Amino acid sequence: MADHDLVIRGGTVIDGSGGAPFVADVAVDDGLIVAVGAVPGRGRKEIDARGRYVTPGFVDPHTHYDGQAIWSDTLSPSSSHGVTTVVMGNCGVGFAPCRPGDRDVMIELMEGVEDIPGVVMAEGLPWSWESFPQYLDEVDARRRDIDVAAFLPHSPVRVYAMGERGARREAATPEDLEQMQRIVREAVDAGALGVATSRLLIHKTAKGEAIPSFEADVAELKALTSALAEAGTGMLQIVPNLFAGLGPEYRMILDVAAHSGRPVTVTLGIGNEGPQGWLPALEVMDEARARGLKITSQVLPRPVGVIQGLDLSIHPFVLCPSFRRIAHLPRAEKAEAMRQPEMRAALLSETPEQGHPLAELSRNWKWLFPFDGKADYAPPTEASVAARAAAAGISPEEWVLDWLSAGDGQNMLFTALGNYYQGRLDVVKQLLDRDDCIVGLGDGGAHYAAICDASYPSFMLTHWVRDSEGRGWDLPTAIHMLSRKPALAVGLGDRGLLKPGYKADINVIDLDRMDLPMPHVAHDLPAGGRRLDQKGVGYDATIVSGQVIRRFDADTGERPGRLVRGARGEPVAA
Repeated sequence: MADHDLVIRGGTVIDGSGGAPFVADVAVDDGLIVAVGAVPGRGRKEIDARGRYVTPGFVDPHTHYDGQAIWSDTLSPSSSHGVTTVVMGNCGVGFAPCRPGDRDVMIELMEGVEDIPGVVMAEGLPWSWESFPQYLDEVDARRRDIDVAAFLPHSPVRVYAMGERGARREAATPEDLEQMQRIVREAVDAGALGVATSRLLIHKTAKGEAIPSFEADVAELKALTSALAEAGTGMLQIVPNLFAGLGPEYRMILDVAAHSGRPVTVTLGIGNEGPQGWLPALEVMDEARARGLKITSQVLPRPVGVIQGLDLSIHPFVLCPSFRRIAHLPRAEKAEAMRQPEMRAALLSETPEQGHPLAELSRNWKWLFPFDGKADYAPPTEASVAARAAAAGISPEEWVLDWLSAGDGQNMLFTALGNYYQGRLDVVKQLLDRDDCIVGLGDGGAHYAAICDASYPSFMLTHWVRDSEGRGWDLPTAIHMLSRKPALAVGLGDRGLLKPGYKADINVIDLDRMDLPMPHVAHDLPAGGRRLDQKGVGYDATIVSGQVIRRFDADTGERPGRLVRGARGEPVAA
C-alpha cells in the first residue's frame, strides 16, 4: 500500500528560497508537499529525479489568458516552460464586467490592445456572464493544466459604470466613481487579486482609438485603490505611459500608492538607446521603499520582442498597399508573388500606411534581426538587418524582402522593441538584481501572431544560468526569481517554495538538455485562428497540485489547474 500520492526521488532540490541546493526526496499528498528530505514510504507514483534539479513551479504575473482560459484546457506556451500559475486581466483589458450590449466593445479592446482576432473571441467565448464574479465562476468551472488568478480590468469597469461616456474617456462623476468602487469591492470579494489599468499611448482599440482607461485621472485611480483599501486586500497593476516619461509616471503611481496604502506592480521597460530614462523610476521606487510603500516593477529578462513573418500579423511590408492585395494568399504563394519583378518594385517603393502600432514599428532596421533557424533573443548588433544590408551593399528593405520571400516564405524576423540597451542586457540584469523588481511580462494569451515571450523561463535558465559564463545568476537565485519572488509580489504566499505545507507545484528539470526551439505557427484557436507557440525542452516533469501535467516535454492530459481566488498567505502547516 502506498504511503504518499507522489514521491520524487533523489533529485537536487532548489527549493525556491535562494538557498543552497541539496539532494532530497519530495513527498506529496492531497496536492501539498508533506516532506522534503529522506522519504522512506512509497508513493502511488514515483519520479526518479537523480541527476536532475527539482524546483518549485514558476509564476508569471503578467499574462492575458482571459480568453484562452475559457476556450482551452491548456495554457501554452506558459505551461510548456515550467509555469504553474499565471495571472491574467493585466493592462486593464478583459471580458468582464460586460453587459450584452457592450460585448463588441470588449472584443474591439482585446483585438486592438492584445492582438486577438475578433472572430476568435466571437467563436470562443460563451458570454455566460455579466458581472466579474460571474466571469470568475465560469473560469472556476473549467479545468485546465495550470492555475490562473485574475485582476479586475479597469476599461470594462469604466464602460460598465459609465456606458458610452466611459468608452469615450470622459471624466468620471462622483456617482460614476461610487459605482466603480462597488464593482471593485464585489470583484475582490469574489477573488480578484486587485485592479489592473493601462495608460500606455499605443494601447488602442481595433478602431485605432485610445482605450477607456487611457485618460483616467489620478482621482479615479485613487478611488479604485481606495476600494481595495476598504476591502483590506488587493493590489493595483498598471502599465504607465512610457511615452510621457517614467519619472512623472512613477511619481503619479507613488501618489496613488500613498493615498491607499495598497501594493502596486508596474510594467517597466527600457529603451534600446538614448537617455537612461529608467533612472528616475528607480529613484521613485527607492523613495517608496523608504516610506514603507510597496511598488514592484516587472521586467522581462530578455528583449521585449515582436516576431515577424509572412504567416504572422506583422512584417515590414504588411502595411504596404501592394502587399494588402496578396495578403489573403497562402504563405508560399505570397512569397512567390513578392519575388515577381513588378510586385518587388512596388513593395520597395511604397510608404507603409497607418495600422496597428506594432506593425508601424516593424521597420526599425537597427533592432530587427533574422531568426536564422535558432531562437536567438540576444543577437549581436552586427547581425541586425541594418548591418547585414550595409555589408551586402543594398537597402534594408531589399534585404528583408529577399529574406521573407525566400523559398516558401517560412523565414522569420525578431524585433527587439526594448530592454536591449546598446545591444546588451546589462541593464536588465541590474534591474532584476533589485529586491523591488520581479521577472514577468510573458504576455501569454495575447499578441497571438506577433509575440511569444511566455517562454522566458527557459531563456532565463539557459541564457542567464547555464550559458552565462558567470555573467548571469546562479541556479538557486534564478529559481527564486522565477517562483517565490513573483508569487509573493502578487500575494500568493502558498506557492513558490518546496517546503512542507506549500502547494505541490513542482518542476523536475534536465538543465543540460534544456533548449528553446524556434516558435512555430499553430492553427488551434477557435474558428481556426492562428497563434505562435513555442515548445519547452528539458522539463522531465511539471507538476500542479501533485498531478503530473507534463512528462518529458509532453502533455499528460492531467488537468488539475484551478482558479486561485484572492491573495494567499503562508500555509498554516508551514
